[in-house]
This record gives sequence, structure tokens and C-alpha cells, in this order.
Amino acid sequence: MSQTQQSTPETRDDYYLGKAIHLATVAALGGFLFGFDTAVINGTVGAIEGEFEVGKTLLGFIVSSALLGCVAGAYMAGRLADRIGRIKVMVLAAALFLASAIGSGLAVTQWDLIGWRVLGGLGVGAASVIAPAYIAEISPASIRGRLGSLQQMAIVTGIFVALLSDYFLATTAGGAAEPLWGLTAWRWMFIAEVVPALAYGVLALTIPESPRYLVAKHDEQNAREVLGSVMKHGVADRITEIKRTLAIDTRASVRDLVRPGGGNLLPIVWIGIALSVFQQFVGINVIFYYSSTLWRSVGFSEEDALTQTVISSVINIVVTIVAIMLIDKIGRRRLLTIGSAGMALTLGTLAWIFATAQQVENADGVLEPVLSDSSGVSALIAANLFVVFFGMSWGPGVWVLLGEMFNNRIRSTALGVAAAAQWLANFAISTSFPKMANIGLGFAYGFYTTFAVLSLLFVIKFVPETKGRELEDM
Repeated sequence: MSQTQQSTPETRDDYYLGKAIHLATVAALGGFLFGFDTAVINGTVGAIEGEFEVGKTLLGFIVSSALLGCVAGAYMAGRLADRIGRIKVMVLAAALFLASAIGSGLAVTQWDLIGWRVLGGLGVGAASVIAPAYIAEISPASIRGRLGSLQQMAIVTGIFVALLSDYFLATTAGGAAEPLWGLTAWRWMFIAEVVPALAYGVLALTIPESPRYLVAKHDEQNAREVLGSVMKHGVADRITEIKRTLAIDTRASVRDLVRPGGGNLLPIVWIGIALSVFQQFVGINVIFYYSSTLWRSVGFSEEDALTQTVISSVINIVVTIVAIMLIDKIGRRRLLTIGSAGMALTLGTLAWIFATAQQVENADGVLEPVLSDSSGVSALIAANLFVVFFGMSWGPGVWVLLGEMFNNRIRSTALGVAAAAQWLANFAISTSFPKMANIGLGFAYGFYTTFAVLSLLFVIKFVPETKGRELEDM
């Protein structure tokens, strides 16, 4: 790590808050597409299963297939952004979202649907890397956590809008598998993504390139203008620090993430990968990918299940606002610690409720838990409290840490590797849930509880605090 002198803490008089929020918000629109694209599948699962007559294993793969594209998109985005710039990568991601939305909505078979979902996943993966990197590079240190949390706010807002549009289209048609405006309703759920994809591509062209990229391309004048639009003081010092780190920089590759003289990754890279894996292995995306199917399986109607899913996404937005208010005050470590403890308690409660519920044979001869009125209420409360604890901690906290914890020399490549690990973990959890649910929901949620407990121990022992430090000091 760099041993440079720590920068003096900034005050509100040292930066232009409105401009900083503007740049970060446009960059974070990629997070909105990220949230929308990954959550829109929620309302389509039952209809896709019926229309294409697929089994549980293939259904799980259709749901999670986009995540394979996410792995590749995340891995390539950092290196591509160093070559062509952050803005061009944003525009490319928007184009991928657009093509995927139209193709998925008009899919003829389950196989081309998978192909279109993988294509959209490339855009999701690229957006998941480029937004936190860009935001970190244009942000003053004292508000970097709050601006970085806008990425998570955009993600959860995208999830909310996707689920709300799913609910609207399903209720308008009388069900996701029913005809609507010349197509079936589930197809319109995918096509609805065209609007935010176009908005992201257009708005990305209205913001300036990252100052670090500009300095790397010897465009110091424009880099000063970009930083000067956000910072009132210290622009020259920031440019000097960027140039200093670039002077010792070479084009980073995966080899640069390995310890000198050894075959093992740098400890900080392992920490980033572990943060990504833990964020997914607590099962948060089971709530947003499968919740409508999950609640229906334990006795809720389709409309009530979709309503509950929308409520969970609203809660996620509210607690993300709480996280934005707290992350630069109490720090990243403390926030993650509180979240892990709360997730362990709520997931453990869900595991107990599902494991002890009465088992009833469904129409296919499979035993499923049926919750009593009191158990149903308890499960809803526990599930939504789980969303609260995740949304105010591990949701935004991990993305903030990944955007700032790596030094300048390896940031793009290390962030790409960590994000790729996150999408692989997401793929594993999303693909395995239908099979795990067949074993028993108590088993599935017991698995997620175990990783919530492990995440608490991991944060206490390994995760560094980055609050208030300049990127050049990492």
C-alpha cells in the first residue's frame, strides 16, 4: 500500500455537492439496469415454465443464465475501460441491455431466451464494475461512501421498478401467462427494459470521462476540469497523486494480482472475492428472483405473492437510504458487522419456520411446506427484516468497498475479478435454489444462515476500514 501522507479531511465547503451527485447518479444508472435486468425474471418464472414445458433444473438455469454473461462482462469491463474509457463502456452496456430486452421478449424457444439473457448479462456485469469505479474516481474522499452507495440505491430502485412493472402487467393481463397487447404478459416484462436502457445510453454521453483515465491518456487539462467541477480545492494535489500512481503503473493483468514470488493472490484481492461471495451466499437474490414462486408454494395467491415481492423491494430502497446516511459516519466495517448479525438471526428464523412447517403433497406428488396463519406472518416479518439488514449493510457496503479498497495500480483488474466472483456466486445460488427447495426450504435457509454467521466472523477478522481515505492512499 502507498505510504503517502493522509489527505486533510474535506468539509462541505471543499466540494460541489450537486455536481458530485449528478455525475455519480448518471454513472449509477447502470446499477438501475443491473437491478431491473436481474429482477424482471421474478414475475416470469411460472409462465416460462409452462410455455416452454421445462423441468426444474432447466428452469433454474434459465433464471440464472444471465449471470454467466455477468461473469464475463465483469471480468472484461475493467480492462476494456482502461483501453477505451469508462463512458464508452457504459454506452456499450446500454446497447447490450437494449438488445437483450427485445430478444428476450420475442424469444421463440427456451434456448434463444437463454442466449438473449446471457447477452444482457454481459451488460449487467460491465455496469456492475464500471459504475463503482467511475464514482470512486470522481468523488471527494469524505463523501465517497455516500456517492458509492448511489450504485446500490440504483440497483434496488431498478429491482423495485422491475417488480412493479411485473405486477402491473400480470394484473392487467390476469396473469403472467395470459395474452396482453398481442403477446403474453411475461414477454412485455422483458421488453419494458427498453426504456431505461435507452435512457442510460443517452445520459452516459452527457457526463465527462474519469479524471484518472484522462491523465493516463495524457489529457491533464480535461482531467483538471473534471476534478475542478467537483472539488473546490486540492485539484492540483489530486492530479499529482494520480500521476504518481500512474508513473509506477503498468497495464494491470491477473498476474499483477498475485503475490511477488508466489502463486497465491494478494490478500486484499482474496478479501474482495470473499466479500463478493458472502454477499451472494446469504441468499438475497433468492428473495428477488424466486420470491413470487416461493410465497405461492407456501399458500399465497399469485397476486398476493407479487404484492409481497414489491413490498420487499420498497423496504430495500428505504434501508438503502439509511445506509447512505450512515456509511461515511460509522464506517464500512461496523455497518457490515451489524448487517451480518441481523441476517443470521432472521435467516435462522426462516429456516426454523420452514423446517417445522406442516408438509402437504402438491398436485405433482411433491411434499411442500404449508404455513399456518401465524407462521405465515412470522415468515413475512423475518423475510422483510432480512431484506432490512442486508439492504442497510452488505448491499451497498460491498460495492463501496470494492470500488475503493484496491490501490490504483490494480483497481480495474481486481474489481473485475471480485465482481466476476460475485456473479459466479450468484449463479451458483440462483441455479441451486430450486433443487435445494426440493430437499426442503428449511435446508435452503439453514445453508444461507450458515454463511451469514461466517460473514460476521470474516468481517471482524479480515475486512479493512476505508472510510475517509483518498484512493491514492490505498
